Amino acid sequence: MKKIVVIGGGAWTFNVLYWLKQNKEFDISAIISVADSGGTAWLIRDKYGILPPGDFRRAIAALAKDTHMVRQLFEYSFKWEEWVIGGNKIGNILLTALVDISWGDFEKAINTMADMLDVRGRVIPVTLEDVHLAVRFEDGTVVVWEKNIDVSEKNDFERAHNIDQNIVDAWLENNPGHLNPRAKQAITEADSIIIGPGDLYTSIVPNLLCEGMREALDSSDAKIIYICNAMTKRGETTNMEVIDFVETIERYIEPGKLDYVIVNNGTIPEDIIARYKADENKKPLKIKDPTLFEGKGYTIIERDLVHTGWDYVRHDPECLMRVLEEIVGE
Repeated sequence: MKKIVVIGGGAWTFNVLYWLKQNKEFDISAIISVADSGGTAWLIRDKYGILPPGDFRRAIAALAKDTHMVRQLFEYSFKWEEWVIGGNKIGNILLTALVDISWGDFEKAINTMADMLDVRGRVIPVTLEDVHLAVRFEDGTVVVWEKNIDVSEKNDFERAHNIDQNIVDAWLENNPGHLNPRAKQAITEADSIIIGPGDLYTSIVPNLLCEGMREALDSSDAKIIYICNAMTKRGETTNMEVIDFVETIERYIEPGKLDYVIVNNGTIPEDIIARYKADENKKPLKIKDPTLFEGKGYTIIERDLVHTGWDYVRHDPECLMRVLEEIVGE
């Protein structure tokens, strides 16, 4: 059985985990960021003092035996209520209750929920410390807290900084975010480690910033695979190209450790590209200049990975899984 570690957070980690779960030859560990402070996560972090539950809710649902039912339950909310109960998904509330029952032990609460829902695999917080993400933009502006960085529906408010520029650096505040020993063990024992896809600075990089992560990845004999996003994201990677995404990942792990980079080369309809540009100032990510990747230590794998039948741009999870199975099975 192949031991697979997925490092990430956010909606796309759910999709990767769900499709990896279909292969019974994979023993899966999901290492999840704890830097989320956006949307309703802040209500729970502030009121109950626990790590943000949202991305753990998604990961548990993805790996549960009956993902469809668990996801329906976890995503349900009492819209007529207010504050923490009204603002939060049932999955967040259940996990918060389990933390309380477990005398504040977040990992024990996750494991209890996983046992209750017949989860196949492990869901592991990257760190057990209360950390906050901070970033620096091209114009030198420093912004702290994920909710102030992430430009999305869940954080729909006016920003004081210019969001039409790239982030150039990131770090953790409040605590160094010492790598969870269980996360380190999973990385040490892994045959393959998958990073991404997902929001580069608000979902992926916070994991890599944890103290001890760089060393754990450097000492691992696993294949390290980075899945590049299909589109840029306004407020984080607005004007970046594929090479910039890869170099960002390499900046926060030991240089030369990446083995594979997966990039979409499928065609996205022009009308969808135009709409994304007009509405969200996003653009497709494809390799435009192959010479930029000459002499690199990793292998570039370009495939048609987007579903052209949708009116929005996402990776086609089945296509992505076929590529991952090719690499992991080598």
